[in-house]
Amino acid sequence: MYREIRRSAYHLADPMTPWTEDYRALRFPERWQGRLLALHNHGRPETEWQRSLPTRNLDTALQTLAPEVIVRPRARPPIGEGPVPLEDFWMYVPANAPDPLPGRAGAHVLNAWLRTIVPRRYERDPELRALLLRCSDELTGTPLSWESVPRVDLLGTPHTDGGTAAPEPRQFQLATDALARRIRDLEPYPFEGGELRFRALPRGPRDQGAELMSQPLCRTIKRKEWWFSITLNISLHTAPFASRPRLHLHWGVRRWATHTRSDTGRLPLPYGQSTTVHLRPKIPWLPGVPATERGALARLRRDRASEGFTWAENDPAGILHQLSVVGRFPVPDRLLADPTDWIGDGPGVRAAVVHSNHMGVHEVGPGLMPHQRSQLTAWAEAALPAGVVRLPDLVRGRGKGVGAPANRRPKPVGEQAKKAEEVRAALARRRALAVLADRTGLMSEPAAEQPHVTVRLLWQTAELRRHAVREFARTLGLDGDGGANDLPDQVFDDARPGQPAVLVWRTPELVVQLRCLPLTDGLGDRLVLDPAVRRKGERVARALAARRRELSGWLRADGADPSRPGLALVEIAHRSTFREAGSDPKFANRLGCADAGVLTQFVVTPSGERGIANADTVEHRAHHAWLDGFRQLGVRVLPEHTLGGDLPDGLQYAALWMVKRRKDGPTRLPRHLPVAVLVTPLPEGGGLCVVRGWDDDTRTWIPYPHFLLGLVKKAEINQSAPDEPGSAGTADDMPRITAKARRTNLSEQRKETARFLQRMLHSLRNHPTALITHAQNSRSHWPWLQDGQIEPDMIRIGHAPPGGIDDELRLVRVRGRAGRETAQWWGLAEPGKAHGQPAGFWAVRPSDGAHGDPGERVFHSSTERPGTFAISPALDRLAARVNAAGNLTSQAGTGAWNPTLVEIAVLGCHRECDVELPAPTVPDEPEAIALATHQLRMAPDYPVALSLPLPLHLAGLAQAYVLPTVAADEPGAEAADGDVEPEPPYERAESSQGGPDVGDPPGPVAEPEAPVELSLR
Repeated sequence: MYREIRRSAYHLADPMTPWTEDYRALRFPERWQGRLLALHNHGRPETEWQRSLPTRNLDTALQTLAPEVIVRPRARPPIGEGPVPLEDFWMYVPANAPDPLPGRAGAHVLNAWLRTIVPRRYERDPELRALLLRCSDELTGTPLSWESVPRVDLLGTPHTDGGTAAPEPRQFQLATDALARRIRDLEPYPFEGGELRFRALPRGPRDQGAELMSQPLCRTIKRKEWWFSITLNISLHTAPFASRPRLHLHWGVRRWATHTRSDTGRLPLPYGQSTTVHLRPKIPWLPGVPATERGALARLRRDRASEGFTWAENDPAGILHQLSVVGRFPVPDRLLADPTDWIGDGPGVRAAVVHSNHMGVHEVGPGLMPHQRSQLTAWAEAALPAGVVRLPDLVRGRGKGVGAPANRRPKPVGEQAKKAEEVRAALARRRALAVLADRTGLMSEPAAEQPHVTVRLLWQTAELRRHAVREFARTLGLDGDGGANDLPDQVFDDARPGQPAVLVWRTPELVVQLRCLPLTDGLGDRLVLDPAVRRKGERVARALAARRRELSGWLRADGADPSRPGLALVEIAHRSTFREAGSDPKFANRLGCADAGVLTQFVVTPSGERGIANADTVEHRAHHAWLDGFRQLGVRVLPEHTLGGDLPDGLQYAALWMVKRRKDGPTRLPRHLPVAVLVTPLPEGGGLCVVRGWDDDTRTWIPYPHFLLGLVKKAEINQSAPDEPGSAGTADDMPRITAKARRTNLSEQRKETARFLQRMLHSLRNHPTALITHAQNSRSHWPWLQDGQIEPDMIRIGHAPPGGIDDELRLVRVRGRAGRETAQWWGLAEPGKAHGQPAGFWAVRPSDGAHGDPGERVFHSSTERPGTFAISPALDRLAARVNAAGNLTSQAGTGAWNPTLVEIAVLGCHRECDVELPAPTVPDEPEAIALATHQLRMAPDYPVALSLPLPLHLAGLAQAYVLPTVAADEPGAEAADGDVEPEPPYERAESSQGGPDVGDPPGPVAEPEAPVELSLR
């Protein structure tokens, strides 16, 4: 049993002993602004003029070309009213480093950058050429004047009103870069058979961190050579109520694409996407500039004119290629045809293409396991400056061990026990469905004595149909096959809406009917995109709307009724078979079913191809698809906390989630839609619960199935079409969206979210409720969730000043590893054994809480690994070893898997009783609330733990029904390119609670009488 876990996170041991560094710095010459903006806006309509220079690409190129340079982003206006922050300096360089841009080197770079901001369509305009020449002369004649900036404090910070550290913006780059330089200067990391030598990579001015990467390593796997590198990301973060910021070290694996396709003879780059390439020169990029090991990042894109590939001209590669002083700059076609000729050591510029999953299988597994990460971290810790120490180790909190909920059932051992558990769970599902059918309007025959539940199977292949029928009966514990064997295949093939092949099961609890319909008339095929419509987005929007109408009408003809939500299991081909961008029918089919009042769960057509639903896994996929489908209807089991009287009786859980609408009319501005879910336990216990969603139109909580279906209309955009239907247009016809417009859009969304929160929270009064939020998902639209704004036991919505939380409300915020905001970790093993991945609820020792870690409010949660990831924690990604047979073997091909360490911060509770208030009757313990949140990740009706607490998981499922579409009365309105994407991870039962650390989301229905959503355990 692991008793402690360790994080690769570091802070100042004593804030009174700062870590300082000396720098030289350069201010951005603002006198350039006027003339350069005139050059950039030449030929544009006045309505599209840019108000600031696009210096991001220049900033990245400068960090590439000039060793040791750190470039800061230029100031931009804040959202809403307020003064414009002014950055002190544009570039920093360590005081002991040589001049990074001596002589005319700076002028060379600036002149190369000028050509990237000139509108290409006017590049032959004599007036523009004259303006370009004047700008070039001005830049060349302006010497770079560096200033001395001594003793810059890298980790010392003031505090917010809530006691949280508030670093200066520049510290996020300067502190991480300084630590990266110290690690880079260490002796190489040794491993059995070699050593790792790290070099720095350029980071954009808004990347807020530093990155190191090892030399490419080659391993032979399955008789082929595969290449990869080890990466180290260093980032600076804050934690709620912690007075000191902390540095995080994150180790990962970056895999390189080196195998070409046999038919094209080049790397299989994904269509419609840019591909990242790492470049490294053997000599300095510019004459006279000091040598550097820092590489460059460039992007390859498809050249529409030549149908080949070219370097993106508006990124550093466009600038570097113009300088052309390093020799043998990679030609895209040659690089893609023979990538191994450019990787590793060699003359000229070295290049390595980053592998992505779109390119197919890479035999080197992603990620590192905890023991090897601990070894790499121990090596890097030798570079820590004096006074910077590791954060205290975490120990087990309340609920020793895993901290499982009270109704978690032990895993059955032996075949007999497994069968008994399967029978018990199936009976519970039938009982839950019976209650749902009786109370939420799911009955197909309201006058019947027994509850009736009707489900549909929309199939395409007989193989999947047979498996789906068997798994349907198994999931609900139904005897027999419902009459399937009595029906010839011809009956199934000839079934049509209104005349389906019907299978019926009768049980003491309910009558179940499965209506089997083949997806005929192309309803399961790819979307047909009209080539006469030139705009890609409009082609997709029209095809999606057409399929949606067809499928909705098809289901209504079979008796589907939006007032009584139903469920359909839909067979669909693997997305890889829909090669044309935008032709995948999954989202159109989901929306068409939803319009008819049918919730959907998809299962992939069986195929012998690797990576597609293998025929051997069809039973497993069909079984879990049915389970997920029933959960959408409301068959849920709420984890019961083990805190007894430490939590209020009848505590319910609300969850806020921002679902994304990636299409918002011609402006293409991103929008998010707030949704909320409420899970209320019932007095009967045993996991019985009511699950409802907030309908902001009627301002009521409605049953979860109605809530999901009602979200479909929320996805539609009521707008005027930019053109008449069928009109021609190009991407250049789209208005250019300025940064100011995007900020204004976000400001409006924040106001809408504030109004939503006020109405939703008002409905929760007079009942004890824990509101669970997600930091990375919601803080942009609810700024109060940001570390820099929170205050204990307070809440702020909109522009109102912070105030105390309502008497019955508790506010909890969880945070995952997105953005590397929670540290990598491992369980501390006994000496001589490998460090592991223990599950549990973790807290700071009381004695350590006084040293900067907010132990009274912030806790951590880890869960067990699924059985499918039986990987040794001592997996060695680097060394090749001799196995028991005496052969040299490598573990590089084994993928790593690590559970996420989820941070749980209790932002608001009631620590003291007020006798004049009806609640709470006893003071709240933040640790008890946090432990209950941890237990919500272990839902008994899921085979593995969830990545998020159950209420947040349910709210995240709404993403599948809030999709980018155009309202039916606006068929000509355009949808943005790339407006559909794979479903978020919250769709599946096997929710992603962790994973590899790779170096590389019908109108409202009136609430029926006494609506409930029940589940039995």
